[in-house]
Amino acid sequence: ATPIPRPPPPGGEMAPCCPAESTKPAFIGIFGAIVGGFAVSAVFFLLSFSSITAPALPFPVVTATTTNLSALSTPAQPETMYNRPIWKSPARGSRMPSPRAFRLTRDMVRARARDGVIVVTFGNYAFMDFILTWVRHLTGLGVDNLLVGAMDTKLLRQLYLTGVPVFDMGSRMVTEDVGWGSPTFHKMGREKVLLINELLPFGYELLMCDTDMVWLKNPLPYLARYPSADLLTSSDQVIPTVTDDSLENWREVTGAYNIGIFHWRPTEPAKRLAKDWKDLVISDDKIWDQNAFNDLVHTVFGQPVQGEDELVYSYDGKLKLGVLPASIFCSGHTYFVQGMHQQLRLEPYAVHTTFQYAGTEGKRHRLREAMLFFDQPSYYDSPGGFLSFRPNIPKRMLLDGAHTVESHFALVNYQMKQIRTALAMASLLKRTLA
Repeated sequence: ATPIPRPPPPGGEMAPCCPAESTKPAFIGIFGAIVGGFAVSAVFFLLSFSSITAPALPFPVVTATTTNLSALSTPAQPETMYNRPIWKSPARGSRMPSPRAFRLTRDMVRARARDGVIVVTFGNYAFMDFILTWVRHLTGLGVDNLLVGAMDTKLLRQLYLTGVPVFDMGSRMVTEDVGWGSPTFHKMGREKVLLINELLPFGYELLMCDTDMVWLKNPLPYLARYPSADLLTSSDQVIPTVTDDSLENWREVTGAYNIGIFHWRPTEPAKRLAKDWKDLVISDDKIWDQNAFNDLVHTVFGQPVQGEDELVYSYDGKLKLGVLPASIFCSGHTYFVQGMHQQLRLEPYAVHTTFQYAGTEGKRHRLREAMLFFDQPSYYDSPGGFLSFRPNIPKRMLLDGAHTVESHFALVNYQMKQIRTALAMASLLKRTLA
């Protein structure tokens, strides 16, 4: 039978296939030639490689047998009273440095500053527990670029022995609590203005704080969000103008700017403001430093900074000012009374114990109530022990009858009688009422 021819595949005819057996000799020959070529090349490469000199490396080769690794590391700076870790006391038996060593200098600030920022507070011996609380909060947050100005030699000595970086302000201030509004209080305010003028020429950003405030969160990243601001200040604002963590809307701020927390950059407008502020408070010892500050920054005020609406041109029309939000840079009222940060669900950075009754003791009490004050162990070691009591209020006083002035007074008096009775019992038993 005659075979039926197959049609060619699409695209034209294909060459007829060769049987596999006929291709073996050719394949073996080609494969052998390739393998032989590789072998010859390898021998040639190895022979040639032995005569090549390795290029010089850009750094010396380190071997454990010939090189001391510590010699390659940057030598650590010798420890001094300026850069010693905070809370590390001087060696036992060492002598107190000379008064000259405690003078505020650029070198001292340089030794403590981090990323061009220094955090400063100051006070006299009466506020030592506040100062230690202030330092402990900052170090607990990992902030150690701080300095404390001592207004009397007693505080200077105690802070030095405790391991707190301290400098002498040369104020020769009394060691007792001076009381808000007293002539000595105003003298302390003028010392703050002088200190700012002394620090700014060193060229570092300055976060200046009063001692009656505590830090709850590291503020430096927040302040760095506004690099063009010459000055960021806290305020006595009690009505929030923003509901997030941005700066206050300066157009709506009605409270005074509070100089208990403010951040200065060493710019020319800031230095001019500091100098004018100093001249103003020195010219009249009856001028309150905070009022003088507010008057100066409002000399020219109201032009927003282009592209940075949260900042406003102030003072001389060139100083760029921002107002820290009172919801998270809190006053005593916005933190303890309003709890503004809780209402807005924000994390507070600081609380400044303003708007408090009973003077310095009231400030301590507020911080203790909030578990923000660091007391010495002896404070919790009452010789006679403690007496605690649980107050109670009858439901009828809370729920029955009309809510009038008289009913509210009756409610307050009922609670005060309980406290009076508890105090009397604690006094008779020589115990501390807790």
